[in-house]
Amino acid sequence: MFLKPQGNKEKKAALEPAMQPWVEKYRPKTIDDVSSQEHTIAVLKKTLTSSNLPHTLFYGPPGTGKTSTILALSRQLFGPDNFRNRVLELNASDERGISVVREKIKTFAKQTPRAVTVGSDGKIYPCPPYKIIILDEADSMTQDAQAALRRIMETYATITRFCLVCNYVTRIIEPLASRCSKFRFTPLDDGSTRTRLEHISNAEGVNASPDVISALIQTSGGDLRRSITYLQSAQRLSCSTSPPTPITSRDIQEIAGIVPDEIVGRFGRVLGVDIAQGNSMDIDGTGRARGFDGVRAEVKRLMRDGWGAGQLLSQLHDLIILHPTITSLQKSKCALAFAEADKALCDGADEELWVLEVALRAWKALA
Repeated sequence: MFLKPQGNKEKKAALEPAMQPWVEKYRPKTIDDVSSQEHTIAVLKKTLTSSNLPHTLFYGPPGTGKTSTILALSRQLFGPDNFRNRVLELNASDERGISVVREKIKTFAKQTPRAVTVGSDGKIYPCPPYKIIILDEADSMTQDAQAALRRIMETYATITRFCLVCNYVTRIIEPLASRCSKFRFTPLDDGSTRTRLEHISNAEGVNASPDVISALIQTSGGDLRRSITYLQSAQRLSCSTSPPTPITSRDIQEIAGIVPDEIVGRFGRVLGVDIAQGNSMDIDGTGRARGFDGVRAEVKRLMRDGWGAGQLLSQLHDLIILHPTITSLQKSKCALAFAEADKALCDGADEELWVLEVALRAWKALA
């Protein structure tokens, strides 16, 4: 009897908005709030008027709004009162076996829904006569589980709709994909990401400069979820001191595990890349190493500072390949070195040796 109030306090604390991750706090409530997926949203809006939703397959890179879109659509279809009764959300990366399909999914799919259109908030919802089963990370389901799902989708199609959410559509078996309407989610453009991040910054009182927003966009690579997480982490890091310190683009790069631009720029300069011509960084392009010892010393310094070989080579690759003055022949020689290093690192090769190998081959190609 003494533990019950404590449990209620814990529950209230868990539901406190200030304790929520910003990714969940600012998840779209309606499909109109979903950013940068105009074609998909235009098609799904028609289901709000016709109440006729087919089996759907959402695929695309992470953080582009796939799960948020189907959850927002479900809330608009059924309302807050019927949402829990009408929607079953499963993460297939955790529950991906055939037993889950035969037990949880089949049991929920065969239940006949009740028709309740007026919610407790007084609003009228379409509340169509079917339920929705959302299978997140569906590309993690086993082949047997996907095969067992085919028959269930056909048998209970009148009272249940399936929404498969995945990153790689090629991992969904063709008989299952052919039963669904496919919607491709593209990486968010910079404008949409910037607008969303500025909205969250203003709502949370975060002093994020345009340079910080640009750093978030650059490090997230079109993944809005990742950029929001980085912003929240930077805000917590800023508030850890008294008074709070301003957030800088360097902070964002460190949180994201990105090698800072000036360090990559110095590495490229040692290899012979004209940084002043090929990049916005204002670094003199006269610091090319004179020989093997100079390149090896720079590689040792980078490894001693603890930078990961994969991330370092990835950023060096972009610096060289996107450089406007390096010739195509030089770029192709460097690209071959990067490719061999990537394969070797995936096989577990020594990081420092392969960074040195790539650096020497790039230094020679850029001579």
